[in-house]
Amino acid sequence: MDRLVALGLPTVPGITIPVPSARDLTDPAVARQVVDLMEELVGRQVGGGDHPMLLRLLASAPMAASGLPPQVPGIGLTPKNATSLADLIGRQGDLFDIWASVLRLVAEDALDVSPDALEDALDGVTTEAGRVEALLAVCATKGTGPVPEDPADQLALSATALLHRWSSPRGCRARRSQNLPDDLGLALHVQAVHIGPWQRSGIGTASSRDPDTGAPIPTGTFHRGVRRSALPTDASGEPLSALPGGIDLLKHTLATLEHHLRDVAEVTFELRDGKLSLLSATALGRPTPRAGLRLAVDLANAGTIDRKAALRTVRPQVVQELLHAQLRLTGDENLLVKGLAASPGAARGLVVLSPQRALELAAGGVPTVLFSSETTPGDVPALLAAVAVVTTSGGLASHAAVVARGSGTPAVCGASELRIDTISGTVRAGGHTVREGDIVTVDGRSGTVYVGEVDIRPAEPPAELDTLLAWADDERVLRVRTNADTVRETEVALRLGAEGIGLCRTEHQFMGDRLPVVRRYLLAQDDAAQREALDALTDAQCEDFQGLLRAVGNRPVTVRLLDAPLHEFLPHDGVYEDEAQRTRALEMREVNPMLGLRGVRLALLNDDLYPAQAEALFNAWVMVSQEGITPQLEVMIPLVSLPEELVIAIDQVRKAADKVAEQTGVRVPYLIGSMVETPRAALLADQLAMHVDFLSFGTNDLTQMTYGFSRDDVESRLLAGYVERGLLAVSPFVEFDLEGVGALVAIAVQRARSVKPTIKLGVCGEHGGDATSIQRLAPLGLDYVSCSPQRVPIARLAAAHTVIEELL
Repeated sequence: MDRLVALGLPTVPGITIPVPSARDLTDPAVARQVVDLMEELVGRQVGGGDHPMLLRLLASAPMAASGLPPQVPGIGLTPKNATSLADLIGRQGDLFDIWASVLRLVAEDALDVSPDALEDALDGVTTEAGRVEALLAVCATKGTGPVPEDPADQLALSATALLHRWSSPRGCRARRSQNLPDDLGLALHVQAVHIGPWQRSGIGTASSRDPDTGAPIPTGTFHRGVRRSALPTDASGEPLSALPGGIDLLKHTLATLEHHLRDVAEVTFELRDGKLSLLSATALGRPTPRAGLRLAVDLANAGTIDRKAALRTVRPQVVQELLHAQLRLTGDENLLVKGLAASPGAARGLVVLSPQRALELAAGGVPTVLFSSETTPGDVPALLAAVAVVTTSGGLASHAAVVARGSGTPAVCGASELRIDTISGTVRAGGHTVREGDIVTVDGRSGTVYVGEVDIRPAEPPAELDTLLAWADDERVLRVRTNADTVRETEVALRLGAEGIGLCRTEHQFMGDRLPVVRRYLLAQDDAAQREALDALTDAQCEDFQGLLRAVGNRPVTVRLLDAPLHEFLPHDGVYEDEAQRTRALEMREVNPMLGLRGVRLALLNDDLYPAQAEALFNAWVMVSQEGITPQLEVMIPLVSLPEELVIAIDQVRKAADKVAEQTGVRVPYLIGSMVETPRAALLADQLAMHVDFLSFGTNDLTQMTYGFSRDDVESRLLAGYVERGLLAVSPFVEFDLEGVGALVAIAVQRARSVKPTIKLGVCGEHGGDATSIQRLAPLGLDYVSCSPQRVPIARLAAAHTVIEELL
């Protein structure tokens, strides 16, 4: 209250009697001095005059304690003035109800009226006025004296009652249960209560920000009239817009408090005859994402805090909540299943159990949720068409999760409790059965799926987010790129502040309609058939590259040559073009495809693959350069373990560049680099660095191979149990493992820079979009991180936090 007064804010006039002097207030002479001082301070007379007031007595302890005596709100009421005061208020019943509560407290704890006598006196009394009359009578006949009419004597008795209640056996037991000292004292607070019309009086609570929009609009409830306690216990009340005088009464007060507290302010207040007074004020502590963000920017713009402080107050996770639709949960939802939170956002739609059905309904504008055991490259069109995807297997780095994050589609993966029956068209889990065509709601942020419709709040990032992220860009050292394979993903990422593409997965351009052509290339029985298929792929990829390069503009773009595990391209449905293709496909199946014929290994066994991809890329660059667009090309070789593999692949790329230069007369500028996805590559980073311009750490695979965890299998089956038992704090695929994988990255960085100090180093795994991971990665000496488009803002803010916290 002292601080509120110092800020010049309206407070309830009052006098505090500190703990050592609290008992002095039981002396009527001291109480008389307090009453006289209160009347002088307020300019009103207690219980009478043209503008009467009453007094309220409260108790507080010098430390947090429950079980404090109740407040005494009606000091100054007498049989002589009660009727006139009730007429002024306009609610006799309310006033007499408060008076009765005061009389009972004083009777029992100050005038020694026994509880039995009180119950006998009140037996059969049904009106508030009757209760007051009965209590006055029992005090006069059964107590140590009648209830005095002088307000000073009433104040002294009220102080006696509160201190007696605090020192009673009940009060002592309450303190012992909280491990508080038996002799813990009380301070007493005398406050003025202005008397005015019921319609223009009341109490309420208000916060300084609208929780939904974050706008600086007072939000809360108002309880009209007079009440026993400062805070109503029920949930009823009127909106603040019903305040006599409107919310303008609170705007200046709450704005002042925000700048003082540097947080969303929350107050309790009372209104007496239209005059506002604060009863308490505090910082809200954990405001809603929108409120916290807008407050931080407003305070910085006003000069109350600097921009670094504003950045510190907004957690990167908050940005994610602002960028994605969120569920409005009530607690009455029917949970179908919980899995891994694979891609944030919320959506609802009809259950579909096949990619074909998802495409059919989506073509008619019907929102669908695709349920599947797992997804394959051939399912990409359906994944992009559905509003959400749910899989029973796979982890955070699975095919469905990666595609969903890239497209901004909510996804739940690894929901192993689900039982999908495509024959009966049902999905069962958690005692619920939903049928194809039923509505479900998916929350990709929490990994939950609900039966039926749940209200969804669409993503509406406030303009202040762009302001805050621009400030973050001014602070951060770590660059932020995106993992994008299509024009749409690139445009989204650039709009969200990406500085280029750090990973274009060329295998994703082979999915969907082009998947049969890829299969024909991989399963070709002779050179002619393979060449024909490769030519078709090269033409298609050149077209894709042109669109991608136009979208990225003059920014850097890292194109990774083919790196998908072979099994993703082979037929999964048992349908082959002919028997020869079937035989070839069975021959190529691998026991562990994630560690099999993929990346540079496939290119070395098919030595026309990478040259064809590189030609398509370089030709695309030549074409867009004629339009005045000159992207900064970076070609990346994946899954390298041997320096010799890298040398061969680099030679293939260089020959392709020479061929394009000879055909077009344009020497395409490009950098060549290697991914570091295997522990051996990390340990031999100095040898790799001698041949390349940059290294990019694929932390998804590096984590998988360092732990020996299959990223598609262990998330739901193993890691959830490990986290539950405390063996791991969190999945290493979610947050970067600094001790193990981080040690390998640190070694690789040191060794690479020892032979080439200026080599560019980045991260293109999903850890590049996780705030905690960025804080662990930044000190290792990297130049940039790359992440899914929707996580770019998170990375920008997290990268700024690493710099700001380092300066603290």
